[in-house]
Amino acid sequence: MSSAPEQESLAALATRHGLRRAMARPDMHVYLRRLWERRHFILVYATSRTASKYSASALGQLWQVLTPLLNAGIYWVMFGLVLGGHDHIENYPAFLVTGMFVFTFSQRSASAGAKSVSGNLSLIRALHFPRAALPLAYTLQELRQAAVSMGVLLVLVVVMGEFPTWFWLMIPVALLLQTMFNTGLSLVLARVGASLRDMNQLLPFVLRTWLYASGVFFSIQYKIVGYPDPATGKPVGGVGLPQWVADVMYLNPAASTIEFMRDILIHAYNPRPVVWLSCAFWAVAGLLLGLWYFWRAEDRYGRG
Repeated sequence: MSSAPEQESLAALATRHGLRRAMARPDMHVYLRRLWERRHFILVYATSRTASKYSASALGQLWQVLTPLLNAGIYWVMFGLVLGGHDHIENYPAFLVTGMFVFTFSQRSASAGAKSVSGNLSLIRALHFPRAALPLAYTLQELRQAAVSMGVLLVLVVVMGEFPTWFWLMIPVALLLQTMFNTGLSLVLARVGASLRDMNQLLPFVLRTWLYASGVFFSIQYKIVGYPDPATGKPVGGVGLPQWVADVMYLNPAASTIEFMRDILIHAYNPRPVVWLSCAFWAVAGLLLGLWYFWRAEDRYGRG
């Protein structure tokens, strides 16, 4: 076994001759430049995954639309009809379908990102490239599917009684903010999934809890604070908690994104301004923190 002085001398020798440790983590600006240089690889990889994912099924890519539709139908029966979640919510079908389609984008991005590194170890060990390219490609794949689903959603809300307004021009903005957050979330879960072997078993429970806390099939405002009494204007029903509790729940990134899209698509729906600020905050903070967190472990992916 080599002694400490010998190890130090080898390190000094390598430094003197300009040698660096293989797979060393580059500086952040270098890392971002390398990601940009491989943008074509990211696009092609995302496209090929989209094509291959549904190639073995009879309905193909139609499942990316059918899945949120079927989920929305189930939740409409259970929470809209059986449990009365539609009370005091105008156009509840559009309310519910919008929530399901928007949340599905974040849910699928999280699930895909968690497997993006651990499921591609052979590729990581064979080729040298910025590992963040994988969760970015997976998020881009889900964005492509979300764009198709969004087209279907627009048709559905029109069928359900809503009509296009100038606010619909804000849809790309809302989708961009959600994509930025989803990218950061995918990067975080990619690093966690690369080291935590039980991630695939734990993540479905986390995502289901996130679904129930995000107001997908009920109004957070009405369930937490209550709905305004037409006679007095004071909130009645619900749990009767203070307004700040509902505002904290709206800070949930999925809840604020859903509320933002509902505000755009549903004429009678007017969420509190805090949801717009929350969307912008989570988009920027989520992307920056996710990229930094993933980059910190760049030299450890694929080891062991």
